[in-house]
Amino acid sequence: MSPKGERSKAAPSLQVFFGDLRKMTSGDIIDGEASLIVTSPPYFNAPFDYPDLFPSYEDYLDLIRSFASQSRRVLGRGRICAIITDDMLVKEENSSRGRKYPLVADTTRIFLDEGFLYRDKLTWVKPAGYTRISRRSGVVLQHPYPMYFYPDNIQESILLFQNGEFDYGYLKQAPKGILESSKIDTGQLNKERWNLTVWNITNVLPMAGRLEEGIAAFPEEIPRRLIKLFTMVGETVFDPFAGSGTTLKVAQELGRKGIGYEIDLELKRVIRKKLGGESVVIEEREGAKRLRRSLQTRIHQRRSVAKSPVSKLIL
Repeated sequence: MSPKGERSKAAPSLQVFFGDLRKMTSGDIIDGEASLIVTSPPYFNAPFDYPDLFPSYEDYLDLIRSFASQSRRVLGRGRICAIITDDMLVKEENSSRGRKYPLVADTTRIFLDEGFLYRDKLTWVKPAGYTRISRRSGVVLQHPYPMYFYPDNIQESILLFQNGEFDYGYLKQAPKGILESSKIDTGQLNKERWNLTVWNITNVLPMAGRLEEGIAAFPEEIPRRLIKLFTMVGETVFDPFAGSGTTLKVAQELGRKGIGYEIDLELKRVIRKKLGGESVVIEEREGAKRLRRSLQTRIHQRRSVAKSPVSKLIL
């Protein structure tokens, strides 16, 4: 269950590499070092997060293939990769309509092809009054006839893949103090319904002035549950699409080590502030880019388009 190499005991508890995940090496993260991956890859050309980031859907899937390959390498035997993702509706060029891309199905197939076991799928449900983008359900109000129905989406998927079978003898060999401090509170689990495949959790609201403004951040409650359910104190949690550093922040709070990879250099300030400044070691690697400002410009343009009447913008 231990990694093939040993990271120095003096290694920082939080470390972020800015670079292209596809170029990540064992010099950054040792083979088998991670006990859990919690991440949310960029959604394919999401109009209010990553507009036109990928030249094509196949280019996006190439990134997911690299992500699966790197995950297989860095995860310990039998450990979990948790991916927050969902199918993506993208407006087609020179058209008022959109096309739905099956990110959940394609990500699942890629990870199975890489050799992962399919552990389970959770559904993260946001408050019923929340609609992120499109007002799609309003189309049937404008046109109350068959074939005009488009639902608004208030859920995302949390896919759980396992890197082979887990040896539960590993838990029996763990120091008693570590095992006890990592024990799951079953009262909380049942009260807050962690035991169900549907998790009702309020999303990070897109409010002006928050640290994650303009960043597609997920709520801290998601990594908090996953880290408690799948790791022990002192183990390493990896987020290959670190974003604002939510997974790493929660890992530190729960007594785990955290390693992140992030391509956008413009998030460096946000990550430093969120993770407590000097407590995180940041290094730059090949392929890092500056993306946030250009994405925000495109998002502003998309918002202007989204104000068009529903009857003229069918997504």
